[in-house]
Amino acid sequence: MKRIDLDDPEVDLDYSQRLFYRGELFTGEVEEYLAGHRVSLVTYTDGYRDGPFREWYKSGVLRAEGAMRMEASSRKYKSWHENGVLGQRKLHGTDGEPPLSHHEWDEEGRPTRAWENTTPQG
Repeated sequence: MKRIDLDDPEVDLDYSQRLFYRGELFTGEVEEYLAGHRVSLVTYTDGYRDGPFREWYKSGVLRAEGAMRMEASSRKYKSWHENGVLGQRKLHGTDGEPPLSHHEWDEEGRPTRAWENTTPQG
């Protein structure tokens, strides 16, 4: 799969946040760096975020991971505090369905918020 750097001078975003590389809608992986540290890796299809993504703190600790489907969150999403403790876990419905659950924890791992969709689907 083709991989490019978001800061490449041949990368451009339009008003719809579609990503272009060398004047064409991009399909592949896009890395972003901050002060020499990779902070994100996002998959694009035809210029849209579409597929898995990962984000890191500048320290190298995993910050978040999940997947997008044409710019919308798709299925599972997790994020961590910089100390490595799980901070959020969300389960999204597919293709426009309502979210299914959302849980949050503080930096010590104590639950701070929990919500689950108990409405029957269909």
